[in-house]
Amino acid sequence: MKESGNKSGKVGLESLGIKEAKEVLWNLTPAELVEEALKNGEGVLTDTGALMCDTGKFTGRSPKDRFVVKDAKTENTVWWGDINIAFDPEKFDRLYDKMVDFLKDRRLYVRDAYAGAHPDYRLDLRIVNTQAWHNLFCNNMFLRLEKEELKDHNPAFTIICAPEFEADPEVDGTRQANFAIINFTRNIILIGGTGYAGEMKKGIFGVLNYILPEEKNTLSMHCSANVGKDGDTAIFFGLSGTGKTTLSADPNRGLIGDDEHGWTSDSVFNFEGGCYAKVIDLTREKEPQIWDAIKFGAIVENTRFIEGTRTVDYENKSVTENTRTAYPINHIDNAVEPSRADIPKNIFFLTADAFGVLPPISKLNTSQAMYHFISGYTAKVAGTEVGVTEPQTTFSACFGAAFLPLHPTKYAEMLGQKMNENNVNVWLVNTGWTGGAYGVGSRMKLPYTRAMITAALNGELDNVEYTKHPVFGVEMPNTCPNVPAEILNPRNTWSNKEEYDAKATDLAAKFVKNFSKYADGASEDILAGAPQVEVSID
Repeated sequence: MKESGNKSGKVGLESLGIKEAKEVLWNLTPAELVEEALKNGEGVLTDTGALMCDTGKFTGRSPKDRFVVKDAKTENTVWWGDINIAFDPEKFDRLYDKMVDFLKDRRLYVRDAYAGAHPDYRLDLRIVNTQAWHNLFCNNMFLRLEKEELKDHNPAFTIICAPEFEADPEVDGTRQANFAIINFTRNIILIGGTGYAGEMKKGIFGVLNYILPEEKNTLSMHCSANVGKDGDTAIFFGLSGTGKTTLSADPNRGLIGDDEHGWTSDSVFNFEGGCYAKVIDLTREKEPQIWDAIKFGAIVENTRFIEGTRTVDYENKSVTENTRTAYPINHIDNAVEPSRADIPKNIFFLTADAFGVLPPISKLNTSQAMYHFISGYTAKVAGTEVGVTEPQTTFSACFGAAFLPLHPTKYAEMLGQKMNENNVNVWLVNTGWTGGAYGVGSRMKLPYTRAMITAALNGELDNVEYTKHPVFGVEMPNTCPNVPAEILNPRNTWSNKEEYDAKATDLAAKFVKNFSKYADGASEDILAGAPQVEVSID
């Protein structure tokens, strides 16, 4: 094979069975990869220097085509079902051989990197790509090796990603031509038939969600994290639309990371070396840090230009609403490098409750925190998705069910243990509706939400009086600096109190119904955090 670039001195592609390829380009610089992508017709440059690329047929992950090999290692540890779909190990081996054979006449881009900014918990990686822009994506999203580190780099996990290779479902055991398959015994992820780069990022997240809790006694988390000038770490959990990116991006605090973290006995650390942010309707006013990060070396996916220019039209949804950018974390001015800080003092569960039931901020005890963590609640409102005409509850275990190889109670119990060991505050923050449900009430004002989070971070809610919510049992502060006291108890914001009581009971029942699928594996401590649906409300 013709090979060039900065090749690892320890392990070559022969270890993967890749002994023939048209050319192998090792660990190219971002500038070299941009040149390759342009030469290959994979993308075009925007007026900020970012590389604009399309992901093809798939503009997001394909959860029904994500598989985990079921073998002696995983049979009794993985949470099997719709999230982790079992794949036969023999079919994996045959599909692997077909992919390796497919790569024989291809130009390959190889990236050596790692995940995990804590040296004791890092996972050394190798990614083999058929597309240069995918390799640039991996350079941005994973942690980057220094040149001198390459000589001793020995990957513990490998991704082979070939969008051009399609499976034959009848022969290969896949659902359709595209697939993403994790093999925890062979330490390989195979991705084919899809050009969506996020499959690589989330594939490694899934791997860490298995290895860290199962083998390293470390809690893996789908969250953002930042740290104050005094070293106080805060973690933000939340599903799409809850404000996680906006609220964790604080110019007065250092950004540890925006999406994936681990919590050890002594610190919180970022898994990644970059950020993968949505850019639909992006403006400099709303998201100045993301806006300024989209420069040379960054990627924008599935976006379009303002006609007659090379300026990205971030309002354009003609390809997808899931337009994104990928950039190294050092494109953010206040990024913390290495991306690691002390254990958290405060954890925020963000929800956009479109029913107007949950308090704008409330404090959770350990049982409630574990219960709400497993629930992972928010609500979709009309217009967010096709067919959504009124508020709909959305639950995603641990705020990231799609990426959990283990049962959700495993992660929740680890969270509860760490809360108790470290005296951590957990806050439920409703960035959704107040004064009534969607269509009647109004969205919580962002300055109020920021003021409540700031008060929690500064310890200004430590010594105020609290009122217990009659249905959910969480503690609502009676006062908060820079926030009108009348909005802190949601029942007081409704003109019809009986309607509020009915809606609160209805939402609580939805929580209980959703949780029933986890109840068999939940401890008494977790179950104690459930809302009291049948409690009488005066």
